[in-house]
Amino acid sequence: MSRKQNSARQKQVNCSATKYQSGFSIVVAIFLLVVIAGLGVFMLSIYSSQQSTSTQDIQGTRAYQGARAGVEWGTYQILSIENNSVPLAPYACVGTMGTPTFAGALQNFTVTVACSVTTTTEGSNTIRVYQITSTASFGAAPSPDFVERQIVARIATCRSGPGVAPVCV
Repeated sequence: MSRKQNSARQKQVNCSATKYQSGFSIVVAIFLLVVIAGLGVFMLSIYSSQQSTSTQDIQGTRAYQGARAGVEWGTYQILSIENNSVPLAPYACVGTMGTPTFAGALQNFTVTVACSVTTTTEGSNTIRVYQITSTASFGAAPSPDFVERQIVARIATCRSGPGVAPVCV
């Protein structure tokens, strides 16, 4: 073969190799675009999940504080009557005490406070043990933003007989 024929054959081989390489570049570029788009979708779903979890955590903390405020409200309702110097009757603690309303971050929460009492006598002392159950909730039960917290507290009072100051020995 002459040099001219050999050179013509190399040009023909180089042209066909270039054609195959340009097609391969497009395949690689499409593959990279698909991988990067997939990573973007994955990162977006992780971000969305994190935002939802963070919101639920904040609402759970608020519900806990609402339930705690309900216990404090119920305790005040009981002890304000019990701590009178000479009360005629103890606090009537039967079922639901009420639903206190709150302002600020707790204004959209529903807080329900319930009460039960057990009375016993030790010698001449009357001991009352009040159980306060406070439930704070936000949203409706099947919805994803529903949050509920419940706290139970017990308070004991002691009287040295009817109409006597609230101190037991």
